[in-house]
Amino acid sequence: MRSLAVTLAVFALACATTHHIPGTNIDDTPDTRAVVAAIDLYRQAAERRDAPAVLALVSTKYFDDAGTPDPADDIDYPQLVKRLTADYAKITSLKLDIGVRGVEIKGDRAAAYVFYDEHFRIQTKTTEVAKSATDIQRMQLVREDGHWKFVSGL
Repeated sequence: MRSLAVTLAVFALACATTHHIPGTNIDDTPDTRAVVAAIDLYRQAAERRDAPAVLALVSTKYFDDAGTPDPADDIDYPQLVKRLTADYAKITSLKLDIGVRGVEIKGDRAAAYVFYDEHFRIQTKTTEVAKSATDIQRMQLVREDGHWKFVSGL
């Protein structure tokens, strides 16, 4: 009887443990999987320098203040459209690695904490230059029509 109780307790504990998305410490839920998938779709579209594909993942409510109080560096959806188109026209190659470190879901809003490492080549007036950037970023998304769309953090 005692071994049955121990077995049942171990089984209950195993069932109660949270499952994580493989390779992460992120709870594996339909929403967290969808957010991680949206981030990967963004990564793929960015590497192709495909502005329309990136914009398909972005809410028209997009607004990013770049984490500063200066309104001069704020970007809304129309500015993002112009910036993506102009930037991708200058970039000749792009490799973007994104590691999702955490996802917080509150209703129809999500925050994803990511580490990114990008390497790209950009055409200047005289030559092509290699550049890179590495940082930690918070991407915010909102659920619209059943899909997670970026509202800041790109």
